[in-house]
Amino acid sequence: MSKVEEFLTPTEEAEVIEAIRQAEQHTSGEIRVHLEAHAKIDVFERAVEIFDFLHMNNTKRSNGVLIYVAVEDRELVIMGDKGINDIVAPTFWESTKNTIVDHFKKGNIKQGLVEGILSAGTQLKKHFPYVKGDTNELPDDISVG
Repeated sequence: MSKVEEFLTPTEEAEVIEAIRQAEQHTSGEIRVHLEAHAKIDVFERAVEIFDFLHMNNTKRSNGVLIYVAVEDRELVIMGDKGINDIVAPTFWESTKNTIVDHFKKGNIKQGLVEGILSAGTQLKKHFPYVKGDTNELPDDISVG
């Protein structure tokens, strides 16, 4: 069994998905989580591929966020779309990344993802608040490669 399959139990996966739904209630931003065993190429380049593969650059306001985790490589990338990157500081995602990594180091994988997702939602709300009629443009499920 790969570590990806061991990464989250079905209950933990449901909690992460619920965190995505909660975070997206307060922002027009879209958050996705992708897990895979190995990046096989540079982790940032792989995150770019996944961002494109998941059509995260197709949101109306270009405000998609990918939390990419290469489980066995112990690598994490948080990537925002152009609409986000055009208006925020380059360090915008550092606190979210630090929250996730701190939990990962303690073996609290699910809690790291949940708190990171909720933190991302809070940050997105500042620049991309929820507006009436907003639709969920991307699935909330966790993708696995």
